[in-house]
Amino acid sequence: MRKAEVPDKKIANLLKNPSNKEKAFSLLVKKYQERLYWHIRKMVISHDDTDDILQNTFIKTWKGLDKFRGDASLYTWLYRIATNETLTFLKNKDKRNAVSLNNENVIPENRLRSDSGFNGNEIQLKLQKYILMLPDKQRLVFNMKYFDEMKYEDIAKITGNSVGALKASFHHAVNKLKSMFKNDEII
Repeated sequence: MRKAEVPDKKIANLLKNPSNKEKAFSLLVKKYQERLYWHIRKMVISHDDTDDILQNTFIKTWKGLDKFRGDASLYTWLYRIATNETLTFLKNKDKRNAVSLNNENVIPENRLRSDSGFNGNEIQLKLQKYILMLPDKQRLVFNMKYFDEMKYEDIAKITGNSVGALKASFHHAVNKLKSMFKNDEII
């Protein structure tokens, strides 16, 4: 049986006392490590890259604990840090990949096929391949809304975008995915 999660409010209260900082951080990591891992992994595919980004996320979280005022929930604060780390990683990776276009591991489908964590059927592979072809921000919004089932309001707090802009991004992503599947049937 899984042990009950410690509520964010209790963790936030522990953070207020410097002598409880390490305990609070440990609880935070236990509660959010797996969720953040999969949030990041959907964007970068590679387990190793995901681990690196997750580690950077928790390093930034640790360094920023004293600055956490509680204006945002711990949930949205952590997801925002993880999202920013992921987008920065992808931007830097795009720059590096522009230099080495002949590397087969750069092609998203090849990364996905070689990923031991992916065990889907051919349709799931196509869906993931098409999601990887979306622009980073559309992919992020699509993953958060469709797979993580987040509310637009929470995504807005995490990404710093308006709810209207997020709805538009999601709508565009869905239409692009539909188009990709439709065009694939013709081929």
